[in-house]
Amino acid sequence: MTVRGGFLRAVGLFAAAQVVVLLLVGLLLSRLFRVPGDLSAIMAAGWVALGVQVLTFAIVRLVGHEQVIAAWGLGVLVRFAVVAVWAFLLVPALGLAATPALIALVSFFFVSTVVEPLFLNI
Repeated sequence: MTVRGGFLRAVGLFAAAQVVVLLLVGLLLSRLFRVPGDLSAIMAAGWVALGVQVLTFAIVRLVGHEQVIAAWGLGVLVRFAVVAVWAFLLVPALGLAATPALIALVSFFFVSTVVEPLFLNI
């Protein structure tokens, strides 16, 4: 298998795992937040989390094992920046319910970041 093929395989497997993780966490959150509009906020947060997680995972994979901690640190900073932009700009602009939108994004990031190391050696 080529290096590019290995990269694409790892990112694809990670993305598939993220979809499963985000669906499970989203299902749990939808049980907690039941007010009309909460589900759309959770779903929007899930899409944002999926995109950011796959992007940051791809960055970590691209830099290789020599700089994995630096790349992972960069990923953490990207996630913090996304949470800030989400909270202060996107949630109000989209008219989403703030509490479920913020709790969902942070929950998605936390759970999927815990799963991420399982895919770094693929």
